[in-house]
Amino acid sequence: MRTPTSLLRAFRPQVQERLYDFYEELRSADDLFWDRAMGAWIATGHAVVSGAAGNPGLSSVRYPDIEAVPEELRPLARVLSRQMLYNDAPDHSRLRALISRAFTPRAVEPLRARIFEAVDRIITHAAPTGRMDIVEDLARPLPLTIICDLLDVPQQDRPALASWSEPIAEAIGNSRLDADRNREASQSMTDMLAYFRELLTGHDTPPAPHSLRALVSAQAENADQDLDELLANCALLLIAGHETTTHFIGNATLALLRHPHAADQLRRRPELIPAAVEELLRYDAPVQLMLRQARHDLDLAGRTISEGQTVLLVCGAANRDPAVFPDPHVLDFERPGGRHMAFGHGPHFCLGAALARLEGAIVLEALLTRLPGLRLDGTAPQWQRSLNFRGLTRLDVAFTPPSDDHDSGTQAMPTTGSPYGVGSATHAGACPARTGPGGVAGA
Repeated sequence: MRTPTSLLRAFRPQVQERLYDFYEELRSADDLFWDRAMGAWIATGHAVVSGAAGNPGLSSVRYPDIEAVPEELRPLARVLSRQMLYNDAPDHSRLRALISRAFTPRAVEPLRARIFEAVDRIITHAAPTGRMDIVEDLARPLPLTIICDLLDVPQQDRPALASWSEPIAEAIGNSRLDADRNREASQSMTDMLAYFRELLTGHDTPPAPHSLRALVSAQAENADQDLDELLANCALLLIAGHETTTHFIGNATLALLRHPHAADQLRRRPELIPAAVEELLRYDAPVQLMLRQARHDLDLAGRTISEGQTVLLVCGAANRDPAVFPDPHVLDFERPGGRHMAFGHGPHFCLGAALARLEGAIVLEALLTRLPGLRLDGTAPQWQRSLNFRGLTRLDVAFTPPSDDHDSGTQAMPTTGSPYGVGSATHAGACPARTGPGGVAGA
């Protein structure tokens, strides 16, 4: 068995464009290996990744020793250490329980009309121009709008929250930032927490009934509740609630543009959209890594992991493992079986999965039905530089604008039926959608 190259190669722009081919090289060499350059174990096989994700011998605590973190990053690290994502049981379970009821499929269902409304407004505005940057014009503002609606954030405050979120997400997804960027991320987190403290404890504008802000504000008034802990998890909701969905919308749109036969299949059979959401998440997930640290010496896939060693679980590679997903580089909306890792696995399964699925399905339906001739345009798709997050910085598209004699106003979009506005997926008569002319498999 040959020694795999370092995962650090994924930082290179040319590797980002062929990321899943690179993952295949790693996994073919070894599905669990020690990466000297990273100082960590790298897991790429689905069995290893899914098994390790729920292994109680591996901890999700990201900063076990705050003092070991660079000084300029410590303010951010202290906040992250209070978030549910970076805690183990019993703290993780307790923190998750505080807000999990706001993200169940039943709780998310009433947001469907609001998501339709927001998507409709964006598409209606763009339609006459014939051009759009999917990331800037749609994928970024939509999830931010919805998560801010959930948190009952006033419209005038949302640009500030977006500006604070970006450097924080960059620091979380990239451990090789310089001191100035780390300092900016820490300051942004400090500003965000100060804002949430005022929003949740101030009484100038009472929270909307049944909003997540109302739920969290009530908890903030509980003398037994650690307010800093609550604020830290509100920040997590905001960042995770829109950054990852932004990446998913961009990645999914690019995949459909590079697989025109797949896009045509969805236009003909919109009942496949829920299944398409799952397949597109598998195909190009917005979150690529989960980090774990060994609590003690343990065996993992026949290797001895020493206490304190880091294990990076490469979900993106696991999602292309042919042992679980035959023909993994094929986009197949009727793919049977196999559970993707785009939302993680085990106790830390993504809290916002139902909301992300709903937003993604509504966006795909709108793009495919309301923008005829949708195609890539101009600048080549640009990927952000990150090992953890997989997302585009821009995605220019063109389409056929409505003719002068055609009504270009708001079109009615369904708000009833299934949670996606379309029917349920079926799995009869599999018809894999392969790369069309000029498409790039595994991009």
